[in-house]
Amino acid sequence: MTTALKAAVIGTGAISKEHLSFLSKCDLAHLVGVCDISLAAAQYAARQFQANTAYTDYRQMLEVAKPDVVHILTPPNSHKAIATDCLQAGAHVICEKPITLTYDEFKDLWSIAQSCDRHLIEDQNYRFNEPILAIVQLIKDGILGEVQEVEVRMALDIRSGGRYSDENLPSPMHQYPAGVIHDFLTHLCYLTLLFIPDCGRVSAAWSNHGGGDLFKYDDLDALIIGGSTHGRIRFSTYTQPDCFTITVRGSKGYAETDLFQPYLRCVRPRSAGKQLSPLINHFMSGYELMGASFRNFRRKIMQQSSYEGLYRLLDLTYEALINGTQPPISFTDMERTSRLIEALLAEENRL
Repeated sequence: MTTALKAAVIGTGAISKEHLSFLSKCDLAHLVGVCDISLAAAQYAARQFQANTAYTDYRQMLEVAKPDVVHILTPPNSHKAIATDCLQAGAHVICEKPITLTYDEFKDLWSIAQSCDRHLIEDQNYRFNEPILAIVQLIKDGILGEVQEVEVRMALDIRSGGRYSDENLPSPMHQYPAGVIHDFLTHLCYLTLLFIPDCGRVSAAWSNHGGGDLFKYDDLDALIIGGSTHGRIRFSTYTQPDCFTITVRGSKGYAETDLFQPYLRCVRPRSAGKQLSPLINHFMSGYELMGASFRNFRRKIMQQSSYEGLYRLLDLTYEALINGTQPPISFTDMERTSRLIEALLAEENRL
């Protein structure tokens, strides 16, 4: 008979609600504690998601609740210290991205996890969104041929309003190595690396087109070359509308999606031959886009977000922890992502 793992959450921000919602419904987990520096926030989250107890001191929670798994959903600069305490207390750690702010910090934290015989898992949730899984399957099935190009592009209008643009109450993210882009960079990197085997050459152009002292950078244009595969990472605050697009081009065809407005477009040779393949691809693309428009309209009404991959990731992670198998996010996944971020920030790789 499967025994549910005792789980705890540190942090009650926006992403925390997704984790708490999963834990409150998951048969594989029992939510024993929620911790936040605000007692009111912790108590509200504990009531809403049926946690045993609310805490303001995570060390007390570790000692009293003795969780098997801790979800760390605090700002990145606190991850290493909190994760170290959790691992040494005997808990597996699921940590919001970026797991650490530097590659050296990640190596140190991984060594601690190994010495404690505990799992350390970074929240690389978009890898498990349905369109990404579908593109991966197209590659496995040979439909796209050999991958030649990957582009991951995010456009967010964060300069004109919201938590990043308030000069009177600046976000702590502005102090991170990549500024506020650091809050999104992990997603861009692990999705790129999902389709690129190696990172032989990296070049990055970091810009602050809007000027001023608040934003360190508001634009990134990077090129990653691994073997014969070229990758491009783009982050822009000026192109609209907001999007999170992934395009994978192979020797036979290409596939693309937008994780903010999910769809899957696949352009490839069709059985009708070279002359009619473009027409069939247009028809199939139109059919998919029409269906996606109705699905996305329903998502808006139901207030569903782009975090659908998070639930799949957490479900697979808890199954692995209970069964004693390897979690879906491996050391290699996290190490390659951290190294790519480091390479993008390195002075010698700047354009």
